[in-house]
Amino acid sequence: MQRDDLLHQLNTWLQPEQITDYCPNGLQVEGASEVTKIVTGVTASQALIDRAIEENADTVIVHHGYFWKGESQAIVGMKKRRVAALLKAEINLIAYHLPLDIHPEFGNNAQLAKLLGAIDISPIPFVSPVGVLVQATLSERPSGFQLAEKIESVLKRKLIASEVNEQPIHRIAICTGGGQGFIEQAAQAGVQAFITGEVSEQTIHVARECGIQFFAAGHHATERYGVKALGEKIAAELNLPVQFIDIDNPA
Repeated sequence: MQRDDLLHQLNTWLQPEQITDYCPNGLQVEGASEVTKIVTGVTASQALIDRAIEENADTVIVHHGYFWKGESQAIVGMKKRRVAALLKAEINLIAYHLPLDIHPEFGNNAQLAKLLGAIDISPIPFVSPVGVLVQATLSERPSGFQLAEKIESVLKRKLIASEVNEQPIHRIAICTGGGQGFIEQAAQAGVQAFITGEVSEQTIHVARECGIQFFAAGHHATERYGVKALGEKIAAELNLPVQFIDIDNPA
């Protein structure tokens, strides 16, 4: 498949032009014009690039790419080594940040909700961009302690932080990654629990004072599943070989 045709399809699915983001979405580093094998992963780290080279991939698709607002524009040191490796191997680097968080089918939020067995997944409408904070229903109504155990079981890792109790949880809100700042909006939506990736010092105080149970399950751990689902869609609908590679990260 031609790279430009793949990009057209990805942009059709993800519609990055509708979102103001912190980095460029789509093709970030140009490689081979023909795509024959894709590696997907959370972050375009050197370790992921090295694995893509070992797997003879010509395209890497990630959630966390390069060229973030506020970072140095100089391509030196670590960034130079990463970009040089991609260019030498003629590997395309394609990245989608917020578009891959908010997508209702294979977005990070939607995928995490589904993994937890939640239903009735929908955006919290007063939070922008739409879909960055979602709400969903847990039919089993677990206690906070039970939900903490389930999250750890599903993600196969310990929670980074939590503020939980024995009260049953029916409605949850989710913002994967560094979404702890949305805890007050989650509380305003009337849910009993908020699940995200990271925690700040004030997050725990907000949870206690707003009466909402809180779970920080890891930035990387909560954002493995969107890009994985996107790769599965590419494989199924575009008939391209796609391999998801998880480079572990405890953060």
